Amino acid sequence: MSNEYFKHESVYVDEGAKIGKGTRIWHFTHIMGEAQIGEGCNIGQNVFVANNVCVGNHVKIQNNVSLYEGVVLEDYVFCGPSMVFTNVKTPRSAFPRNTSDDYLLTTVKYGASIGANATIVCGVTIGKWAFVAAGAVVTKDVPDYSLVSGVPARQIGWVCECGERITFTSKTACCESCDRKYRENKIGTIDKYYEGEEMNHE
Repeated sequence: MSNEYFKHESVYVDEGAKIGKGTRIWHFTHIMGEAQIGEGCNIGQNVFVANNVCVGNHVKIQNNVSLYEGVVLEDYVFCGPSMVFTNVKTPRSAFPRNTSDDYLLTTVKYGASIGANATIVCGVTIGKWAFVAAGAVVTKDVPDYSLVSGVPARQIGWVCECGERITFTSKTACCESCDRKYRENKIGTIDKYYEGEEMNHE
């Protein structure tokens, strides 16, 4: 363990856990010994981080979130209060799935946000800067910059990197809040572009 991060006196950090500089870990949280957590993270109350979980830099994990084996959070991910990750598709008490081979990989990419009480079914990828609405149940991959909502979650729009919704006109969109610009790319996806950059619709 390192003196370069803060942990409340009620926190359990098992030997071997790797935790980056400037990370803060709050009340009643448990970090297992083979977990990796980056720099500048904020981990709320009553959080569990299992072995072989990888958390990037500047990630915010709110209260009552469990990161089970197989979960990867890239940099600047936000996990809202009491949202849920699973890691086994077909759990049975009578037939335990308790080896790494049984756990499906779930990846949350750079900058994505997951709202309070959302459920992320294992084996999916949530794209960069995507936004999962509160209470949504995600059962399939979420495209970059997309806004998904409902049970099961469906795409209902697009979001800017700053988190505000954006609306497309003639294959382009400009965020009214921060002026970032986006364009339609391949079918069903968008990307960011800059003024003067060639528009190449695929």
